[in-house]
Parts: sequence; C-alpha cells; structure tokens
Amino acid sequence: MFDDQSILITGGTGSFGHQLVKILLSRYRPKRLIIFSRDELKQYEMQQIYNAPCMRYFIGDVRDLDRLKQAMMDVDYVIHAAALKHVPIAEYNPTECIRTNIYGAENVIQAALLNNVNKVIALSTDKAANPINLYGATKLASDKLFVAANNISGKKRTLFSVVRYGNVIGSRGSVVPFFKKLIEQGVKKLPITDMKMTRFWISIDQGVEFVLKNFARMQGGEIFVPKIPSIRIVDLAKAMQPESELNLIGIRPGEKLHEVMCPKDDSHLTIEFDDHYVLCPTIIFQNCSSVFEKNALEEQGSFVEQGFEYHSGMNPDFLNIDQIIELNHSTSNAYETSEIE
Repeated sequence: MFDDQSILITGGTGSFGHQLVKILLSRYRPKRLIIFSRDELKQYEMQQIYNAPCMRYFIGDVRDLDRLKQAMMDVDYVIHAAALKHVPIAEYNPTECIRTNIYGAENVIQAALLNNVNKVIALSTDKAANPINLYGATKLASDKLFVAANNISGKKRTLFSVVRYGNVIGSRGSVVPFFKKLIEQGVKKLPITDMKMTRFWISIDQGVEFVLKNFARMQGGEIFVPKIPSIRIVDLAKAMQPESELNLIGIRPGEKLHEVMCPKDDSHLTIEFDDHYVLCPTIIFQNCSSVFEKNALEEQGSFVEQGFEYHSGMNPDFLNIDQIIELNHSTSNAYETSEIE
C-alpha cells in the first residue's frame, strides 16, 4: 500500500513517529518519508537513526499553514501526530494548546486538501471522549474537524479519518518513564493519584499497527477505536517496584479517575468489529460512504446495544501484575526510543 508513495508525519520525532518510521522502512519502499516537526535537535537525533534515501526532515510547526502546504506537495498519505498532550500543562497554558491542537488541525486539513492528498489519519486520545480537561476538549474539536473535512473535500480525492486510543506505554511524559525515573533515583514511595484509577493500555507497536491497518479500512469520517486491555495504576506501580509503598497524592488538574473511548451518548453511532470499534460521523457526507457496517477491507461489523460504553474501569479485559511486567519488559526498547522525542 505504501510502496512508491510519499508519506508525511506531523510530530514525527515522537515515540510514535520513531516506531512508525521503523515499520514503514522495514516493510515498504516509500518514495518519500517526511518528518515534519518544530524541534531541530530531535530531528538531528532522529536522523542519526533513520537516514534512508527516502527520508526527508522538514522543520515546521502545524500552526504555520504555508509551511504545511509546502511540506505536503505531492504527498499521498498524512499521519497527524503533532499535539500538545500534557494535561496539567494544557490547563495552565490553554491558548497554546488551542493553537496547536485545534488551529493546527485546521491547517493540516487545508494543506491536505490544497495538495490533493489521498488519505489523512489524525491521532486522537481517550481524553477526547466526554472531556473534562482542556487537552481532551481540544482533541475532541480536532476530531470533529477531521470528520467534517470529508464534507468540504468536494471532488477532491482526500479522505479523513481519526484513530483514538489510550495511554501508550513508555511515551514521553507518561507514567511508565516517570515511575522508572523515580525508581532509579531510589524513591521508596511511588506517587499514586487515586487507588481506584484505571487506564486503557496500548504499546507503541500496537498503536502503529492499528493506524496502518486503518488506512486500508477507512472510507472517510470514521473514528477507529481498538479493543485493548485496561490496567489499574496501583498494579502498574506494584509491577514496576513490588516492594514500594504508595504515596496517595490526589488527582491532578484536569485528570479523570477512569477513561472512556466510546461514550454511552454515542452508542447509537458505535459499530463493533472483531478487534475494534468504529464511531460513525454524526453528519451525512455528500461525497463519501454513509454505510460503515462493512469497511473497505470487507470486514463486517454490527451496531452495539443502546447504552453501550467502552470504559477503562468496566473493561472486560484487565491486565494482572504478571502481564503488566511481561508487557513492560517486551516494550523496554520502546521506552529507550521514546527518550529521543
């Protein structure tokens, strides 16, 4: 699918971008693989690892429409991963979060349409479902922009979809590298915001594979949600340091006790497939399919019951401590890569 194609990744120097580039280079022969991000040091460091002839490194910010338009010339596929993602920091710097996550999303859409890009997938988050913090609210707005973009594409070929998933193991600013750093410093009490807190849990590998698969599945306008396990944060702490005591510090600004990826209010829009859910758009498109029970790969799904909710605290699939240890060990290399971001 990606052989002899040009692919652009916004925010491509992150842990997701590193793993995506690694997989694309190992499986396909892209014409161009473009990393678009604003930090020259991260690009320099990434270039020491990935320097294949097809690689291109563009310094730019998604807030800059002109630079995006230039970077997307003759591009076939776009993965939009750039975002300000830290919940408490977004609470204290709301304007900056809005400029990147909402206005930046609008710029990605405009640049893709102007360059007649084939397909665009935007990365979202469980925090965009029933948001209570600014980060989640901006990502919900971004999701709505990308879904509605299918209605403004006119006769252009460009299709837009969204991938929404939970916490990525080992990603920058997440709890695993935070706990790991504290343990290395000799801290005996790991900070826990709430003893009941749960989160959806996905590895970088799983996230990348899900995104790539959905380029083949998408018809335009879907929000794709993977079926993934949950963890209890208390169990994560015990898995990483069994002898550690727990220091209860309370929920941080804008933080939830549990996360939701398919809200109950959207149950009438939710289709279940074997390994994922699809949230259908709330609007009818003029130039795209409005039937989502069968995707472009001919996979068949069915609508869930009214009132269904995909909730990290009520997930039928929970990892136990041994499973968390095994998964942490298997993704330890990903932790190291994520430090480059």
